[in-house]
Amino acid sequence: MARILMIVAHPDDIDFGSGGSVARWVAEGNTVDYCICTDGDAGGFDEAVGRIEMAELRRKEQRAAADVLGAGEIDWLGHPDGRLYVTHDLRRDISRSIRRRRPDRVVIQSPTRNLRSTYGSHPDHIAAGEAAMCAVYPDARNPFAHPELLADEGLEAWTVGETYVANPGDGADVYLDVTDYMDRKVEALRAHESQTGHMTDLAERMQMWGYSQAKAAGLCDDGTPPAERRFAEGFLVLDTK
Repeated sequence: MARILMIVAHPDDIDFGSGGSVARWVAEGNTVDYCICTDGDAGGFDEAVGRIEMAELRRKEQRAAADVLGAGEIDWLGHPDGRLYVTHDLRRDISRSIRRRRPDRVVIQSPTRNLRSTYGSHPDHIAAGEAAMCAVYPDARNPFAHPELLADEGLEAWTVGETYVANPGDGADVYLDVTDYMDRKVEALRAHESQTGHMTDLAERMQMWGYSQAKAAGLCDDGTPPAERRFAEGFLVLDTK
């Protein structure tokens, strides 16, 4: 069994990108916690909802979604949505979460822009991915980095054994079959009502994306009948010991 920490920019990023994997990991006996860099206050579609109210709403939605998948604690870093940069403070805050949760594995967003995917290259996602990589190495493992974490909070240095980069485009080298968990992934996404309430085709979107990943993994092909299709989520796996 492993301790896994998911590090992302926004509420709902985990559920869109890796919700099936989280459900599978929990079912297999692993512990999965979240580190979310912003409250998602720049999200949503209702202009009548104030930004403070939106942040509170999205925290509640993320907690509900995490409960659907069986995830544990959520570390909220509170950085501004839409203005996430790779700063010393962000690196420190992610390092704090790593030292607190002491994960065997972290799952991060890609720190590089995918020129073939506009939606897959949100600048907040890229910043969260790069800051997380900086926290994995060298910050969280270095007892002399962010000394206040040890001096003021008693958080000892921690080395993360492996890092999974979620949705790396064509660079995935590990695919998880999440067919049995697709319904729970969609249910978790529906908990983010402020973001997905308008998506009447949410399940179909997720199934088509999961099907494309399953084809890349060789779990099925273009000729597979709809009733027999598999769904997958892909990761680039890095040895960060």
